[in-house]
Amino acid sequence: MTSTLIIIVALLIYVAVYFLYGKRIATNVAKLDAKTQTPAHRLYDGVDYVPSRWPVVFGHHFASIAGAGPIVGPIVGVTWGWVPAILWIWLGNAFIGAVHDFMAIVASIRYDGKSIQWVAGEVMKPRVSVIFGIFVWIAMVLIIAAFTNVVSGLFIAIPAVATASIFFIIIAVIIGYLLYWKKQSLAAMTVLGLILLVGGVFLAQTLPIFMERTAWLLVLLVYIIIAAALPVTILLQPRDYLNAYILMAFLAVGGVAFIIINEPLSWPGFTQFSAHTIAGQPSPFWPTVPLIIACGSLSGFHAIVGSGTTSKMLGNEMHSLRIGYGGMLLEGFLATIVVVSLGVFGLQVAGVTAGEVGVAGWVPLAIAHFSEAYAMGANQAFGMSVSFGMTFASLTVAAFALTSLDTTARLGRFAWQDILGRLVSPAGQAGGFYKFLTHRWIASLIAAGIGVYVATTDTFTAIWAGFGAANQMLAAVAMMAACVFSTNVLRKGKFCWVTLIPAFFLWVTVFTAMVWYFFTMMGIVSPLTLGFMAVMIVLSVILLIEAIAALRAGPKQ
Repeated sequence: MTSTLIIIVALLIYVAVYFLYGKRIATNVAKLDAKTQTPAHRLYDGVDYVPSRWPVVFGHHFASIAGAGPIVGPIVGVTWGWVPAILWIWLGNAFIGAVHDFMAIVASIRYDGKSIQWVAGEVMKPRVSVIFGIFVWIAMVLIIAAFTNVVSGLFIAIPAVATASIFFIIIAVIIGYLLYWKKQSLAAMTVLGLILLVGGVFLAQTLPIFMERTAWLLVLLVYIIIAAALPVTILLQPRDYLNAYILMAFLAVGGVAFIIINEPLSWPGFTQFSAHTIAGQPSPFWPTVPLIIACGSLSGFHAIVGSGTTSKMLGNEMHSLRIGYGGMLLEGFLATIVVVSLGVFGLQVAGVTAGEVGVAGWVPLAIAHFSEAYAMGANQAFGMSVSFGMTFASLTVAAFALTSLDTTARLGRFAWQDILGRLVSPAGQAGGFYKFLTHRWIASLIAAGIGVYVATTDTFTAIWAGFGAANQMLAAVAMMAACVFSTNVLRKGKFCWVTLIPAFFLWVTVFTAMVWYFFTMMGIVSPLTLGFMAVMIVLSVILLIEAIAALRAGPKQ
């Protein structure tokens, strides 16, 4: 098997799935209508509800859902071999991930841009919204912990990436100001932003920032609190829009390079069923694979992004297909490039033999391994220097990890506010303490502070798998909410199999993996992480029971 064949097969699969499966769901299940006024228009507030051009919304959505997940997950996941990794990515994209992302956005649009957990409370019972919200909030905390580890580690390993990331934030604020306050054209601001970004990358090479991990964790804590509380037009939208161009370039260079070089995959197609993947422990491919290869295949975080921010920006609900369904397929292609890069050059850059992979428990955690493998492909295809290619790949990871961090903190704020809004009576909401706890700065601080603290307590693989467990069970329960919505609301009681089957398959898989994690990680991870896992196990069972009950009850009168 060669890199060329895998890339071409992936492209054919994704194009076919989008047009033959995605569009059919949009027409027959979601029943999209361009004449329907979206929440962004009806509820415009200039902070969260802001109708925007679809390329801008796509840039925000794609940058937010991509993050470092579809890169780091496959890097770790190839310890089982490249064949099981890529099959999980492709099948998960087509039948779970893309459907999940798209239907979460559709459900949110039909409920005033409310979060998927809020929608769950409407289509099931009000208490479901609280239970779901608690689950979401825990998931956001663990996501913050995982990506804080990624970003701080990358900044320490490659200080120039830290400088370039800071420049990027400044550039995004400038572009946001010119675009939204000075009403400059999108095309002109795109060109200006990309020119400034390229200049910032070159300048960063001469101005590396050297700081210890504790200092970076504090800097990141302050950053994500500020970014989460600011209006989306100041930083979130312009930065994510420019981020999309970085990732597009990354995908184009990587995709074309590995088509051109046509190298065979030297990495083993399969190593062993229970590779030493999670915290050095024997980890069975099923059911633990979703704990590792999370975002590259499917991700519950995407439902929170889609229903938390994206649905509030869509100017036309017809755009939800290309943004939700198409965005997930594009993320799967990113994960495919990661697997191919390591499949071709992984053994060479890691310095191990095929016989040691999996058996010795080697886990290619260092993003530098992937960056070098990616750069070697670009070097052979285009003559790009390996050092420049590594910097480019590492910058891509850093940019999207930062995007995930501040978007997650914002979504953690939304989840916290939703939970308290359900628990506190309307009379109590007038009180000063309630307003204090739900204030956007305080709510952002609570999620970000606990997340960064968790990042200091456990090893990376343990935290990553914990994040994966929360993320994937979140996808299962979000898909169950979408299943009830599509069955009882859209189809008036007729089962929607495109959401029903993947929802319950995923729930069984991830629930089994969470139980495995809880008992295997005892004595390895912190009591706080295990406590979060125990709460999620209980909540996931309750949410399953509520979903089944709602489906059996049928449409509400």
